[in-house]
Amino acid sequence: MQTETVTEKALRRNLYRVLRKTGVTRDNICLTASFYEDLNFDNIDWTIFTHYLERIFDIRIKDEKLNSFSNVNDTLHYLRGELVYSSN
Repeated sequence: MQTETVTEKALRRNLYRVLRKTGVTRDNICLTASFYEDLNFDNIDWTIFTHYLERIFDIRIKDEKLNSFSNVNDTLHYLRGELVYSSN
């Protein structure tokens, strides 16, 4: 159980690091933050976000999956699934 908590904490911390790379301020990052409405993502932000997300988590995200992310929690949920799947 302790390992899961540490893993969840690390996952969230790294996701927040990725968001900071796009210029999102720490105060604006929360799980319910919408990429378009709250974080004001544009095409350049999505490109930077995708690049760092794939690099930091060592994954590849298909465009159709990326398009389904509407808020930070969607991304976190996807990462949980990806990282569990890739570790098996």
